[in-house]
Amino acid sequence: MESTQVVVIGGGATGTGILRDLAMRGIPAILVEQYDLAHGTSSRFHGLLHSGARYVVNDPESAQACIAENRVLRRIGKCCVEDIEGLFIQLPQDDPVYVETWQKACTAAGIPVQEIAPAEALALEPNLTPQIVRAFSVPDGAIDGFRLVWANIKSAERYGAKAYTYHRVDKILVENGCVRGVEVTDLKRNQKRPIKCEYVLNATGAWAGKLAALAGVNLEIVADKGTLLAFNHRLTGRVINRLRLPGDGDIVVPHGTVSILGTTSLRVDNPEYLTSTREEVIKLLQVGQEMFPGIGEFRILRAFAGVRPLLGGSGQAEARINNGRGISREFALIDHEKDGVAGLLSVVGGKLTTYRLMAEKAVDCLAGKIDNTNPCRTGTENLLPEATVAQLAGLKHYLSVTATTKAAERLGAEVNRLLAILRAAPWKNQIVCECEQVSLAEIELNAVAGATLNDIRRKTRMGMGTCQGTVCTGRAIGQLYESGQVELAQVQTLLADFLGERWKGNRLVLWGDQLRQAELAANRYINLLNFNEGAEYEL
Repeated sequence: MESTQVVVIGGGATGTGILRDLAMRGIPAILVEQYDLAHGTSSRFHGLLHSGARYVVNDPESAQACIAENRVLRRIGKCCVEDIEGLFIQLPQDDPVYVETWQKACTAAGIPVQEIAPAEALALEPNLTPQIVRAFSVPDGAIDGFRLVWANIKSAERYGAKAYTYHRVDKILVENGCVRGVEVTDLKRNQKRPIKCEYVLNATGAWAGKLAALAGVNLEIVADKGTLLAFNHRLTGRVINRLRLPGDGDIVVPHGTVSILGTTSLRVDNPEYLTSTREEVIKLLQVGQEMFPGIGEFRILRAFAGVRPLLGGSGQAEARINNGRGISREFALIDHEKDGVAGLLSVVGGKLTTYRLMAEKAVDCLAGKIDNTNPCRTGTENLLPEATVAQLAGLKHYLSVTATTKAAERLGAEVNRLLAILRAAPWKNQIVCECEQVSLAEIELNAVAGATLNDIRRKTRMGMGTCQGTVCTGRAIGQLYESGQVELAQVQTLLADFLGERWKGNRLVLWGDQLRQAELAANRYINLLNFNEGAEYEL
């Protein structure tokens, strides 16, 4: 039986942040995730690194935490943070009284705000509406949830921690009111096995209630679905927020090569199978065009949905009836010893921007129980060691400047492994995904045994750009087959899995250029590459 001191359940930002903090304090830990890392909420959001200004009026405590962690992440997470600003704009139909309240709240929370003239805002962002009444600059940013999660895991592994993906927790083993371990199923091998531990940290987000129930504990979580739209290029160089109470379609975040418009808010019962609707798409466009009059002329790549895991409980029943707009974005650490299960702790609520703080508080609590006095260092040490000048120079012998920069952002100092592949086989500098500049060598680097195309996508962003996998998917599966990572019999299934995930987001926006792109993709795979359009594939 494998044994450790702590099992962390949940492979999103909070769970991987907890694992990193535990490992850096010398506490033995294993992370267990039922799918791949960054499968859930941490990769299904608008990519905003909050300044806190969005929620400062109704949720000042959360706003203060956001601005503090914003500064920390800009310092330690350069590999996953894009250092841009944000603009809040007031339109004629927006309440001027709220603007004054918002300014005062930002000052009280310590959020730097600078008013700029509407003409200056338009000069900075010409796609904005000329109807701007007032505009304010704030230190919002953009953050890549995929990179953040993987950077945390790599850091934790450097300190001796382990992470098991595609391992589902079936039981929390409790004896005499104390946690004794967990029973997991390795979904790749269909094998069950126990892991002995003294503590379980529940960081499963929207699934936290279901996980707690395995130990007989009742934990109420509000699963609040948000639909978003991804556009094929950057509509703006800055995060744009509507200066009013948060609502649907009032934020645009430039994210890598695309822009994301969000978001809706609707309570759902099951966070597992999220679907967006055509009505949600139309609503987002209608509200979004008030800030960007020409937004309907831009090509939409896809619609997608994530779920906000918000803490339920008394006093919030009215806010939970239809959506989660009225529920605080603060987080809570719950010690379930009070519920009769010593050794089980749940971390719920919060935002991705505050994930590190959430992890710190959770580990502080656990460390106090085991008399570990080592301080938290996650706010001072970089997530990834940066690539050296020599490593970057070596990569530039094989890759373009853009491809070298992208690879270094994803891998940090681990580009030395990529460089070793390229030195042994220079022809693997061929670019598989032009949108994200992913080379054959990087595909090979991430193609561990049993990896799917979607697993590789989460590590490299392959297939998430303008062509949505039309070109790169076939190239990637060919590389996996040639390298012996997959068998011929698996090719159809892996292609269907990847293309089906892209189609799920494409099908709601099939008009104009996106419809033409969908036809191109279908003809490429069905007619040119002889993809089997069987009944089992939703293509």
